[in-house]
Amino acid sequence: MKQPRFSGTGVALVTPFKNGNVDFEALERVTEHVIQGGVDFLVALGTTGEAITLTDQETQEVLDCILRVNNGRLPVVAGPFGENNTARMVEKVKAFNFDGFDALMSSSPAYNKPSQEGIYQHFMALAEVSPLPIIIYNVPSRTGRNVQADTVIRLANASTKFIAVKEAAGDMAQAMRLIKYRPEHLLVLSGDDPLTLPIIAAGGHGVISVIANALPKEWSDMTRAALQGDYATARRLNNQLLDIHSWLYIDGNPSGIKGMMEYLGLCSREVRLPMAPISAANLQALIKEVEKLKS
Repeated sequence: MKQPRFSGTGVALVTPFKNGNVDFEALERVTEHVIQGGVDFLVALGTTGEAITLTDQETQEVLDCILRVNNGRLPVVAGPFGENNTARMVEKVKAFNFDGFDALMSSSPAYNKPSQEGIYQHFMALAEVSPLPIIIYNVPSRTGRNVQADTVIRLANASTKFIAVKEAAGDMAQAMRLIKYRPEHLLVLSGDDPLTLPIIAAGGHGVISVIANALPKEWSDMTRAALQGDYATARRLNNQLLDIHSWLYIDGNPSGIKGMMEYLGLCSREVRLPMAPISAANLQALIKEVEKLKS
């Protein structure tokens, strides 16, 4: 059976920097690295891509670079649409050039702490103007509000434009409720790498991953095995990577994954304020876990 378009491993691409500027040579290298590593789709300029710190010009140049390197090989999701001003989000979407993209992803409003009804109306306003399918990004640790399962299901029942939810609440009970009650067209994707295997085992459809920036083959192999029902292989691969995850987030994302990628020769660990690079001590602990993969 053919997998749905956005099942499997999506990778939330980092934006490499060098001396304060976007490092487009490294961005090309990272994009090709994950494509060759076997990921199923790309997510450009989500949280891991530090989209909130980029100028409008940089945003366009980063997206253009990713599309150019990809050259139509994989589906691409445009991610820089998280807004806490609904009217501004609507105008942003109306003005955006979606040529080359297959879907957009938007997190729920941050800081305002809207009610579930406010979140619903916000996303419905997005659905009215979006020319592409929409992936709902639920990440309450960043936004301050959980998008409850019933709200996601209500949105998906109201509009088939909502094709997936990136579920990063860290709540397996909520993920299972989404899986149980979702309409058929809505995919449930893990937004937390460590919960990918159990979410797929419960009936989920894949992941939008951070670790796949550095280890696209290893992570894609694990996700693919789980989706194929080969849980013995999936558990073995997941266990090999499990102890890396905590070090990727100890100083914040993407500080950890960029530290790992610098060690692997893919890009610098440089991030933009208010993020700070992973500390030397934590980087050494992360490298120690990565080196265990070689043994």
